[in-house]
Amino acid sequence: FKTLAAALTAAGLVQTLKGAGPFTVFAPTDDAFKKLPAGTVEGLLKDIPKLTQILTYHVVPGAVMSSDITGPMSPATVQGGTLKIDPSHGVKVNDATVVTPDIKCDNGVIHVIDTVLLPS
Repeated sequence: FKTLAAALTAAGLVQTLKGAGPFTVFAPTDDAFKKLPAGTVEGLLKDIPKLTQILTYHVVPGAVMSSDITGPMSPATVQGGTLKIDPSHGVKVNDATVVTPDIKCDNGVIHVIDTVLLPS
């Protein structure tokens, strides 16, 4: 999660995510960031408002465990948009697949995903 950590630091969101929560974070892997077009990550690191919008789109208020996802859901994100979660064939979040669910944290849960989520 080196790329995600660098992005969170650049956007000043580390302390926010260490807050009381609870939060559900859909955390893209480094390989997920590599799927973005060349130069995208570098460009986002220079455009903090846009970077913040993308990163907060990966966060849902409350702790949503995989066992809570019993059917399609559309939770609101901290960014203000909604995610499309579909558990019918594994768990999909928009176009991303959850590759590691339910990493419990003091203030919520992390689900590792294989694709960066982009708000519309």
